Amino acid sequence: MNLMKHQIIDFLKNALNEDIGRGDLARPLLNGISNAKVIAKSEGIVAGIEYIKYFSEIADIKFDFFFEDGSEYKKGDVIFEVYGNVKDLLSVERTILNILQHASGIASNAYEFVKKTKGKIQILDTRKTRPGLRIFEKYAAKCGGVTNHRLGLDDCLMLKDTHLANFKSITEALHIARKEIPFTTKIEVECESVDMAIEAMEAGADIVMCDNMNYEDIKKVVDIRNKHYPHVFLEASGNITLENIQEYIKTGIDAISSGAIIHQATFKDFSMKMKGGSYNNRR
Repeated sequence: MNLMKHQIIDFLKNALNEDIGRGDLARPLLNGISNAKVIAKSEGIVAGIEYIKYFSEIADIKFDFFFEDGSEYKKGDVIFEVYGNVKDLLSVERTILNILQHASGIASNAYEFVKKTKGKIQILDTRKTRPGLRIFEKYAAKCGGVTNHRLGLDDCLMLKDTHLANFKSITEALHIARKEIPFTTKIEVECESVDMAIEAMEAGADIVMCDNMNYEDIKKVVDIRNKHYPHVFLEASGNITLENIQEYIKTGIDAISSGAIIHQATFKDFSMKMKGGSYNNRR
């Protein structure tokens, strides 16, 4: 995912406005230059540095980073140091930590899924993201090693059951869609049975999602695809967890998508320690 500078800075400004409101009441109490270091209190995968570094353009602070997004860290590691105007440093402290904790939590969770595959299959995220945080959360997932699924409704046409309910058949839906959408756009069809998957492939779908199918049915779809529609990309989705993912890999599917990568991730714990004191959980 290629993030543009202005997008990140706008994101940071919105996050700061949410926290600072009409002004940080502590600013009149502070003066001078200070420095701090951010320390990991657990292990995981770092994410959010690509965002955090741009705080130096909207606040009077600078960073020395010791980790890159996507790299592993251990408990006790110093992720980065920050120094500059103490007023600005403490006004942005919580927003910096929230970004690091949230993104690293998603990246670490994504990495657990990727580790399970041992490179045998693609792991995809989904659009099950928090409103306003789509790009941020998908960036974090990518830092953990997963492949981003579509970013929005304008990125690949996915015909789900709610769409198909408005047509006589999958074939009709695909026929109409090909006339209406840009020539370069791919079409994915969500299928709940082997018969639906066969019809979607026959009708010219680029991607077929085996949604909530059992292992045996997915294997049947894979076999039919391999024999007759080798160009079709097959994805499995629905209640796929770290505990059962190996069974899906054995089916021969091309990719697995899981909303849990993002919406089941939990914040990672980091603390910011100031020179002369510790600010672990400034409220």
